[in-house]
Amino acid sequence: MGKSASRQFQNEVLKAHNEYRRQHGVPPLKLSKQLNREAQQYSEALASTRVLEHSRQSSRGRCGENLAWPGFTSGTGHFTAMVWKNTKKMGVGKAAASDGSSFVVARYYPAGNVVNQGFFEENVLPPKK
Repeated sequence: MGKSASRQFQNEVLKAHNEYRRQHGVPPLKLSKQLNREAQQYSEALASTRVLEHSRQSSRGRCGENLAWPGFTSGTGHFTAMVWKNTKKMGVGKAAASDGSSFVVARYYPAGNVVNQGFFEENVLPPKK
């Protein structure tokens, strides 16, 4: 994906995240160039192996992570990472595998629901009516 298409994709993903965050009454996220770069690198690694697995905690530091493999569905279990109130920044990357499928990686800083268990009610607010 070229730089222009990549930037457009990142902005579309950010916009979608922030719409859900607005609905849940939490502040919008900002894109991070570093997180975009790291997410892109990992999406390319996933596309080369065609194995959907989270990166090692040691390689992503204090960031949370959501993964997608278009054509593959595993439910919506990672939705709370999108609307986690205390998360401030995100990055996203997308890469195509040899079979034409795409791998998408989203990174969140600071990480939410995985490392901050017990703070769920403070950080995942019900949608506004």
